[in-house]
Amino acid sequence: MSNPEQQTSFRDLTVDEIQKLIESGDYEVVDVREGWERERGHIPSSRHVVLSRILANPGALQFKDHTIFVCEVGERSSVASEMAVALGVNDVVNFRGGHKAWREAGLPLEKGL
Repeated sequence: MSNPEQQTSFRDLTVDEIQKLIESGDYEVVDVREGWERERGHIPSSRHVVLSRILANPGALQFKDHTIFVCEVGERSSVASEMAVALGVNDVVNFRGGHKAWREAGLPLEKGL
């Protein structure tokens, strides 16, 4: 018997799968790294919301259905993904490998905030 209160989990996807989702135009990318990390380079058109802001007041931020959370390697973004699922966001994706995998794949980055 299934638990009716059980939340659907998020998906853990790698760089190739993430790139396809971004190219589809249907997903918002949320970068949860610190500002100094983001300044060194981030996925173009990503939104910046530091993980500590999400944890401090989860209900104050709005996340769209079809959101990809990304950090440097996928740990902080998995925490953000769990929070988004708990807030009722549908189709949440954690970018496993994060910006490190994005850079290693030679994909474009924007500099600055």
